[in-house]
Amino acid sequence: MGKVYAGYRPLIVGGLILTMMIASCKKDNKVTPVVPKAVPIATLGLYEVQSTIYRRVFIGVSVGTVAKVYYTVFDTGSSAMTMDADGLIPANLITTNGFTITGDSLLVNGITVTKKTATLTYGDATAGIKEYGNLAYATLTIGDENGSTTTKRIPFFLYYKAVETQTGTALGAHENDVFGVGPNTRFSNLSIASPISYFDMKDGLTQGFKLSKFDVNKYTSTGTFVKDLLTIGLVPDDISSSSGFVMHNLTQTTAGYSPNIPASITFNGKTLQGQLLFDTGTPAFANIEDPNATANQTQLPANSPVTISTSAGFTYTYTTTSNYNLTQVNNPNFTKDPRTIFSIDFFNDNQFLLDYTNHKIGLKN
Repeated sequence: MGKVYAGYRPLIVGGLILTMMIASCKKDNKVTPVVPKAVPIATLGLYEVQSTIYRRVFIGVSVGTVAKVYYTVFDTGSSAMTMDADGLIPANLITTNGFTITGDSLLVNGITVTKKTATLTYGDATAGIKEYGNLAYATLTIGDENGSTTTKRIPFFLYYKAVETQTGTALGAHENDVFGVGPNTRFSNLSIASPISYFDMKDGLTQGFKLSKFDVNKYTSTGTFVKDLLTIGLVPDDISSSSGFVMHNLTQTTAGYSPNIPASITFNGKTLQGQLLFDTGTPAFANIEDPNATANQTQLPANSPVTISTSAGFTYTYTTTSNYNLTQVNNPNFTKDPRTIFSIDFFNDNQFLLDYTNHKIGLKN
């Protein structure tokens, strides 16, 4: 309040009365604050690729200050990004036994390579791949010239070699790069989460992503870009009860949150109880684990119906053909994996959502 002068007291009093009247009017005409509408971080396309019966989806990634875009397998069945060091750091710093790090860490091309090592294994006892490398940090640009978004500096796994576990055969450069977006779990002795989970959420966004149905007609040998398949950041409508997604609460384990969902699986006139993994990284065969199977592995014939029904009420029925929805029945003593895993074909027919904040997977058909 300003200075008060005796000669102006009537005006001051009048001014107070006027102020009180204005304040009263304001109380009767409240202005509702505008709440910013939640907008996803980005909506990106993926590349759909097919070789014989095998289908995969890839996403572009560039690392640190290296301008080249590498195309990595988009994988809901794992939870970290792994990238071959070839082309990212100088070749003279990469050996068959590891990276040459003279100090506490190696910093090159905007990439910090630590001395923390690990071995990551993909696949099961029948076919697997091991990656050997180190924990690293860098900013990532996810996507390419068709649309992209950039992370802050985040952890990932930088490997110097990848080999087939059964034969010991070394894979080619970048042949096993993986963009793992599954629930946040622990790989080996490393705590690396999905790259998507490191984005800062604001204005009502929830940490997570959703996938539109992949287009089964767009898979080609050279790869076809299909726009708007991946949405990063969930808006309130995505996770509301009216979204159409059936939400499944994930179980916490010592390694993080398990992506496996309890369900019944019906095939060949029998029903099993099991844990389901929906895995874009499985390129062809769905694998039903049957502890009573008499053979190690058999393929269901064409025209075989399969039905799954989750504990949360999601149901889905498909019929095998000679080249689609291919399904194997395995004895888990053979695969050493008790989970029933549904392949990329599931994502051609259904939508998928992963809520990192509330630890839920949503399925929609």
